Parts: sequence; C-alpha cells; structure tokens
Amino acid sequence: MKKTRMHAQTQPFLEPTTESMTHFRPQPGRPRHGGSLRWICIAAVCAALPLGCKQRPAAPAEHENPAAAALPQVGGENVVQLERKPTTGGGKPEFLTMTLFPGRGMDVFQITANVPGKGVIPVLASPSLQDAASQFTGTGKDQYGNLSFSFGGPFLVPYPNRIIGKLSPDGQSVLTSWHGHTLTLPANWQGKKPGARRHAMHGLILEDKVEDLHTETTPDGQTETGVIHAGNFGGHWLSSTDLNFTIALTGPSIEATITAKNVGTVDEPMAIGWHPYFSIPSGDRMQARLHVPGSMLAVVNNYDDVFPTGKLVPVKGTAYDYQAPDGAPLDNHYLDDNFSHLTRTNGAVQVRLTDPASHYGIQLDGLSPEIKTVQVYAPPTESYAVIEEQFNFADPFGAEWKGMDTGMVTLHPGQSVTWKVRLELIPPESAAK
Repeated sequence: MKKTRMHAQTQPFLEPTTESMTHFRPQPGRPRHGGSLRWICIAAVCAALPLGCKQRPAAPAEHENPAAAALPQVGGENVVQLERKPTTGGGKPEFLTMTLFPGRGMDVFQITANVPGKGVIPVLASPSLQDAASQFTGTGKDQYGNLSFSFGGPFLVPYPNRIIGKLSPDGQSVLTSWHGHTLTLPANWQGKKPGARRHAMHGLILEDKVEDLHTETTPDGQTETGVIHAGNFGGHWLSSTDLNFTIALTGPSIEATITAKNVGTVDEPMAIGWHPYFSIPSGDRMQARLHVPGSMLAVVNNYDDVFPTGKLVPVKGTAYDYQAPDGAPLDNHYLDDNFSHLTRTNGAVQVRLTDPASHYGIQLDGLSPEIKTVQVYAPPTESYAVIEEQFNFADPFGAEWKGMDTGMVTLHPGQSVTWKVRLELIPPESAAK
C-alpha cells in the first residue's frame, strides 16, 4: 500500500520552522546548592552536534582540555554533572555522565555513554558547554529562555507544546481560558512564514532556578534532587506550585522524575513533558529507525504553525506508522507530529530510536499513566530526533478539541501529579536490526 502524508496542507515544507533552532520561554527563581555537588567542565564528549539547519553551535577545539577550560555558569548558577565509573570494561553499553543546568529549569544539557565499538559518545545533540553558556542570555532569541528547547533536553512545565489562544493587542501575550479562568501567557513563538501567528510555547520554567540541590552518590551512580518553588509561574498560571525533581544516573538507565504539587488554594491545570534531542551517531538519518506505539495522529494545519485541527486519524498504512516492534526508517520524512492512543508494554510507553549503522539505540519508557501523547520532531536535514513523552495534546484548551480530554491534569489544592520516564541503551546486537 502506498503510504500517504495526512496534513491539511499537502505542499512540502522545506525547512524546520518550529523547534529546531530557537525556541522560547521564561521564569525566575533562586537556587541554593547543598550536598556533595560536583562542578565540572565538559570535555570533547559534549562537543557540538548538528543543531538546526540555520543555526549551529560553534565546535570547541578538537583537543580541548577540560581541566584548563574556564567553567562558565549557566543561568547564573553552577553546572552540575552526575558521573559514574564504567563497570563493564567496554563490553556493554552504559551511561557515564549527565550534565544539568539548575539555572535553566534543570535542563538536561548532555548525557554521555560508552558504546561498544564506538567508545564514549554524546547521547544528546548539544553544542559545547561554553557555547551554550554564551547563547543563554535571556535576551534576543533567548527571550523567555527559548533557546533552551533548541538543543539538549529541557523540561516543559506546566504545558508542553503550543497554546494558541487570543493574541493581546500588543502581540506580546496569549489569552486562553480554563474552567472559566483566564490565563495570560507569553506569546513567545511563531512560524517562519510572513504573518505567522504568535502563540505560547513549551511552558514557563525554562529560566527558573532550582533550589535546595543535593547530590547523592549511589551504588552505581549519582542522583540529583532539587525543587522549583514556581508559585503562579510569574503571574501566568493559577494557584501556586512546587516542582520536585529527581534525576538518577546509573549504568543501565537514567530516570527523571518531576512531581508537581498544588500548594495554593485554587484548582489548576498541569501537564509535564521533556524535550530531548537524541543524536543519530552515524549521521545517516535515512536508515535510522523509530518505534512509537501510537495508533492515532493529530492532524495539523501545516508544518510552519503546527497548529492542531482537532482531528485525529489512524496511522496504519501511512508514512506515520511506526508501530512495528522494530519501528520504521525515518527516511526523508519531516516529522513534527503528535501520536496518541498509546499501547503500553509492562505499563510503559516504550519509544525507541535506533541507528543500525552504528549498532546503537535508545529506548525511552514513559512510566506515568498520565502520559497520553508522544510528540516527535525530526527534520530530514538533521541527524537527531526529538522524542517528547508528555501528558497532553497541543493547544489543550483550544475549542478545536470540542471538549475532548486533552491530557491536562486538574490539581486540587494539596494534590500532586508525577511525570516519570526512564532512558535505556539498546544492546548493539538489537540496535543493528
């Protein structure tokens, strides 16, 4: 059967315009560092990878000496690296380090892993640490912290993806409503085409600082904890919220957990997601394979706005069908799409990205039952795929959904909800298939 693409507009969209280069969001806060934190510089394993078709981070010197490099702060706070010693003698894939930005909402800037036959590689597409620090200015293209979602792996709270709403007269805010309450959000994103509509994008913690940081050394790695006392997210949200983070590094897996608690006095909506740029080490994007256990796709108006139409269509027999256990090749398809009606395996939403040419792959398990959709962003010109396991559909308050449950969780005062995912490396023999 010939595979078809299912968008309201069928003309080709030639450049990534929604999430590849600059993406934006804000938030204040103030961290206090405790415990046995390790402040380090990033070596060449965090060297520049492809970022976007028009904006690429400058590559560091080929033989950069981490001991000699100056340690930049990011978001006004020290960088944290979790690390562990390799234990398998290079015979099995295992994680080695995680680099976190507590000054930017606990952004997972980089992960490194030892992969048999390849040595130590970066798992995420990110520039050098020094280049990231120089870009994260909070001004210009980084207003609202937008550059956080152009590489690495930022966390998205209290709404992953887009909120369209009504634009304020000055064009700086988006007004939407939830259960009769008006929410005024930063209009921090728009497509590239002339006259593209401004909208809110990817939440409100991209510039927040994490407080009460603590690093614990565990038998096979390290765990970082901290909290963002987000309040009402700078006046943009309802009630008051605390976000508790636990990021655990071990050899076999990495687990990220965020618990959002309503510590205020009124109800509030809540959604959580992650935006990691997973690298394709071979650089051969055509043969990389993606598995997404989602049987339905959200139709969008085009790949510039990427606004949902409210229509869900089956993926079976189309170019969006990645349900087979070994997935399907990315080929030359442009993806910025939301998959739903997810099948769970052992209670988890298992998404896999494999690079057979490198005998390499990762599996991302969504462990929280509230995870209802998976957004995948993968432009054909780049050697990465962004895989976002999140609670919600895009524009979750939009009238186009006609009252459908769009995945936003209602938190009553005193209630909490937890988002949790686990990242694993796929054995080389399995990734080669």
